[in-house]
Amino acid sequence: MTTSATPLPRSRRFRVPGAFLLGAVLLFGAAPLALTDFRLNLLAKYLCYAIVAVGVSLAWGRGGLLVLGQGVFFGLGGYAMAMHLKLADAAATGETLPDFMRLYGTSDTLPWWWQPFTSPVFALAMTVLLPMAVAALLGFFVFRRRVKGAYFAILSQALAAALAIWLVGQQATTGGTNGLTDIQGFFGYDLRDPVNQRTVYFVIAAALLVVMAAARQLFVSRYGELLVAVRDSEERVRFLGYDPATVKLVAYVLAAGTAGLAGALFVPAVGIISPALIGIVPSIGFVIGAAVGGRASLVGAVLGAIAVAWTQSSLSDAVPAAWTYFQGLLFVVAVGFLPGGLASVPALIRRRRDTREATA
Repeated sequence: MTTSATPLPRSRRFRVPGAFLLGAVLLFGAAPLALTDFRLNLLAKYLCYAIVAVGVSLAWGRGGLLVLGQGVFFGLGGYAMAMHLKLADAAATGETLPDFMRLYGTSDTLPWWWQPFTSPVFALAMTVLLPMAVAALLGFFVFRRRVKGAYFAILSQALAAALAIWLVGQQATTGGTNGLTDIQGFFGYDLRDPVNQRTVYFVIAAALLVVMAAARQLFVSRYGELLVAVRDSEERVRFLGYDPATVKLVAYVLAAGTAGLAGALFVPAVGIISPALIGIVPSIGFVIGAAVGGRASLVGAVLGAIAVAWTQSSLSDAVPAAWTYFQGLLFVVAVGFLPGGLASVPALIRRRRDTREATA
């Protein structure tokens, strides 16, 4: 005889849909009404960082992979998008080369590796597929050799540093230190128009909600449980017949894809992509946001990324030299004293309250 499963309490059944509905109301209703165009544009930038935090939550929070090189994938997605938009801006003025190539370039022809990015379909695909391909190639060799922990974190940081250095050295084809700047159009829409800027914000907000919904489904799936098992006891998972390297590789590649998407959306929101936005320091910043909010919690990681980005903008204007030290302090406090981030505070309070009641 079979027994029916016990139904979930009403509060739990509607908790997740209610949270997404609340997020949609705040992002699409409250924020555009309450914020000026300038503040809304800043929020769009912060939401891009929040998309990166979703991938960090998957790879680090669930998989235990300290991904300190997400700036690489953020930059690959950003440059792929910016290359197409710069070519489109040049074509709109009757030119075949972007403005910086006409100023610094040594040739009158477009570099061969720029030419495919004249196609919007190819450029859009590369914003996600290129970071995922690089992550798959790197992760295959790293995880097969069972590199993990601090060694994996250092290796990912070295990759971020190498990419930034390479971009700086390619003045004629990547813009060098300046990067790709003064992007004015976005698939036919003038980014200088405040209405179009608001449209970009709505696209980014929708992308964040979609990525969070997909990650939430992944978290509660069989793969999500397996990823947590690999994080907690890799050898036991291997003994049960699963390949931990493949499990970790999937998480790493998906996190790279979300970072590439965030980088692509960052370009029309800000109008620039440069090596300064993808090096070691920005990569650490992505991780700090997730750590402060709570790397194992999607909502915590997203809110933490937004809060840290907002704090950085505020403190960088007031005390520019102090932000780097404050950023390091945040990381130490979050990892050493509050591993679950701010998202774990309510649970800690409830646990202490229950302990006091039990001992009373």
